[in-house]
Amino acid sequence: MIKVGIDPHSGFCGGVIRAITTAEDFLRRGDGQLWSLGEIVHNEAELSRLQSLGLQITSHSRLDALPKGATVLIRAHGEPPATYSRIKELGLNVIDCTCPVVLRLQDKVEAAAGRSQVLIFGKIGHPEVLALVGRTGGRALVVESPEALDALIDNGAIDVSAPIELFSQTTMSPGSYLQLEEKLRGIAGERLTVHHSICAQVAGRHKELAEFASEHDVIVFVSGSSSSNGKVLYQWCRSINPRTYLIGGPEELQPGWFGEAASAGVCGATSTPKWLLEKVAAAIKNLH
Repeated sequence: MIKVGIDPHSGFCGGVIRAITTAEDFLRRGDGQLWSLGEIVHNEAELSRLQSLGLQITSHSRLDALPKGATVLIRAHGEPPATYSRIKELGLNVIDCTCPVVLRLQDKVEAAAGRSQVLIFGKIGHPEVLALVGRTGGRALVVESPEALDALIDNGAIDVSAPIELFSQTTMSPGSYLQLEEKLRGIAGERLTVHHSICAQVAGRHKELAEFASEHDVIVFVSGSSSSNGKVLYQWCRSINPRTYLIGGPEELQPGWFGEAASAGVCGATSTPKWLLEKVAAAIKNLH
């Protein structure tokens, strides 16, 4: 029988645990209906579980449809100042579950915007990035890649003769951030200040996953389809172990992946629940 191991470091990060626990406690107390502003976690299976407990999902465009006095949960990604103002105007209650790491980053980005050009390495449109840009009054520029940096310099959006401060979305790849830093340093020199804002828990995952991926014949990476962190970590795993497969749940497993494999490792994103990793591990064992 194939030996199946679960990565002990995979599973929810601290910010997601805090948001989910807060939502569960509220719903258990029966304090009323609870609406999450956007998906509380980027994992379809966990989201379905929470909805079965009574959690409802809303969006910015549907906030005005909520009953006055309703409770809105701000997820770990955070929100820009305009969102808080809108919630207050509508007479809604708020439970703020912005991750403390993200909150500190927001404060630093806001302070930097008062003295420098602010660049944020991140995914355009990602909720954490939208919140960060919002703290600068919309002045920060988002850079997704070194190629995107070239375009911003070429069209004059970035003034390389003036002070620049570079930040990263907390869940980005440390290696990619270093590449961007080195490229920008070669252009801006001492005018560049770099803030190492990738979450330490996320940054440490790369080393841990590299070790885990190299210890198994096959790796099954479990992640929600909309998880930015999941996409980054899956590609990292695959670069270490080519026999790495991405799934959302046990129903997507294929027996052919495990041919002649003596061991399989199950791991996931910071938005993947432990219970789902355990279900996938059990399903792999049942394939043989």
